[in-house]
Amino acid sequence: MKRVAIISKKAQPDAWHAGRNLAEWFQAQGLEAFHVMNEPDSLELPLPPGMDFFVVMGGDGTLLSVARRYAQQGIPILGVNVGGLGFLTEVSLGELYPAMEQVLAGQFEVEERMILHSAIYRQGQLFWGENVLNDAVINKGALARIVELTTWIDGEYLTTYRADGLILSTPTGSTAYTMSAGGPIVYPTLRHVILLPICPHTLSNRPIILPETVTVAVTLDKKAEDVYLTLDGQVGQALQAGDRVEVKCAPHHLKLIKSPRRSHFEILRAKLGWGEVRAPNVFANKEPA
Repeated sequence: MKRVAIISKKAQPDAWHAGRNLAEWFQAQGLEAFHVMNEPDSLELPLPPGMDFFVVMGGDGTLLSVARRYAQQGIPILGVNVGGLGFLTEVSLGELYPAMEQVLAGQFEVEERMILHSAIYRQGQLFWGENVLNDAVINKGALARIVELTTWIDGEYLTTYRADGLILSTPTGSTAYTMSAGGPIVYPTLRHVILLPICPHTLSNRPIILPETVTVAVTLDKKAEDVYLTLDGQVGQALQAGDRVEVKCAPHHLKLIKSPRRSHFEILRAKLGWGEVRAPNVFANKEPA
């Protein structure tokens, strides 16, 4: 490895300082290091071509925005969490330099994570499209009524959801909004699409796990108002009555450098509090008032 790009979260001074120090350390190891600040609204960052890998300093949100822009280049990304442990930014600041030494020595593994492509068709024409690592969410505004979302799988009618919205998630995104909405936790390197209605009017509408080969199409009814498509909780578009949203597997993957120090299951235990010793019940021996 000869050239590395370090991308730091714009609004986090600790991330910027840590990235600057890391760039100096890489240079001392004989690498070319380019340190830039992440601009969430920018389509591209001022980086020269020919990077061997990226280091993202910040949190999972920073890595999501970088992944949408650069995953198609096939450049491995290592996420460093400046703060708490993240699902994607697995390396903590305290582990940063030992982890970098292992990466430079070639002692690391790369996971391929599934990417979705989401597109909006308006009056039969492509209106907008974007890649997404976690999830594409169709949901109504705060004061909007229940929305009707007619859904097809590879052109075959599935159902018309009457719900607050619909989540289309990758396995990577199964520990994000999908989990909060009652969806399953899926091992992140699997290749499936999770289809999950948000607060459905019909209680028999359950999450569905679909193969990577499908194209999911969702259309809005003619009365739809105040409905949005949001990608990774960061970017999106307002939808209009009659719009069609199509979501399918993108032709490329995100190459994510695994933490050399912890497994996916260790991260789940840490983030979700699994296996923690419960506090004693201080009310157990008290007489009722």
